[in-house]
Amino acid sequence: MSNLKPVIVVTGASKGIGLAVTKILLQTFNANVAALSRTLTPELEALAGPSLLFVKTDVQVHTDEAAVAAAMTTTEETYGSIDGLVLNAGTLYPLGHLGSDTPLSGWKEHFDVNFFALVTCIRTALPALRKSKHGGRVVFVSSGAAAKGVAGWGPYNCSKAAMNGLCRTLSFEEPDVVSVALRPGMVDTEMQNILRDNPKEVMKQSDHNIFVSAHAEGRLVKPEDCGHVIAALALKCPKSLSGEFCEWNSDTAAPFRRGAA
Repeated sequence: MSNLKPVIVVTGASKGIGLAVTKILLQTFNANVAALSRTLTPELEALAGPSLLFVKTDVQVHTDEAAVAAAMTTTEETYGSIDGLVLNAGTLYPLGHLGSDTPLSGWKEHFDVNFFALVTCIRTALPALRKSKHGGRVVFVSSGAAAKGVAGWGPYNCSKAAMNGLCRTLSFEEPDVVSVALRPGMVDTEMQNILRDNPKEVMKQSDHNIFVSAHAEGRLVKPEDCGHVIAALALKCPKSLSGEFCEWNSDTAAPFRRGAA
């Protein structure tokens, strides 16, 4: 089916940032959205309509290229194109120190979800992104952990750094597809609940205090705020930002925030 509206694929769309991005794309930007998620939550189901395609896909098996390719094919057959890809799905676990008893298999499983799943999604979406009439774009939902990191978050620190490297690589190899990695800040999602409740022996006390105080003082970022930047970048990110890693509230991201002219 041919459609002039841009078509954006969002992974991990059932809650948190992914749900906010999906809602903003639908309601603010009038886009078509393919929501890839292992669960159809009531919040996602409430957005149901002709502009939303729910594709049940378990992030744990995103390395299955055939399954992900089928999801991309379904999206193209439904809406006629794929114009943007928001890579949001991921996991924080396992937590623990390098010298702890966290098995190597835990690291490998983490990278399957947080890194190799991205490679699979990109590889299967690239043919459609290259021919997008709107200009293909990929937005990587990254983290400050990619640059600074937190003790006890080894796999997460490393996978987010690898994500940023993948973003740069994509920008070098695919000049007609704009790719950008965004740091959304400390967002008021389930991840923050986990960090506040996490046993303090996993993180330094000073790091744990940062998350506790940010919540207590009302400084957590609303998913709708960083989500608006992500949605806008998926639709309008310029080539000048391709390969870059930027913060949602930076001057670079200012044109894409809520209320921007």
